[in-house]
Amino acid sequence: MAKPFTFTDANFNQEILNSNIPVLVDFWAEWCGPCRMIGPIVEELAGEYEGKVKVGKVDVDVNPQISMQFNIRSIPTLLVFKGGQIVDQVIGAVPKQHLKRVLDAQLV
Repeated sequence: MAKPFTFTDANFNQEILNSNIPVLVDFWAEWCGPCRMIGPIVEELAGEYEGKVKVGKVDVDVNPQISMQFNIRSIPTLLVFKGGQIVDQVIGAVPKQHLKRVLDAQLV
């Protein structure tokens, strides 16, 4: 089963903006309770969508540049990129089915 990528200030552009498949990015922090709740769901999605969607996480405390670039003010925030552009956004801990609908909409 695939694990989520770890996106950083250093690899963000290469891994996300230049990806030829949709990308789900989970902006999170270790101290954030809702982030810890949604973390296992993000891990499951990484396996379920392997090869179809690149799934990864950005620790906002370690990678402040990306967080500022995308104006992340609340975590967890999940951004969906397609063709290097943000196509959807989810803020807060949501059910897995909601995230699956968001991702499936980008696969049609």
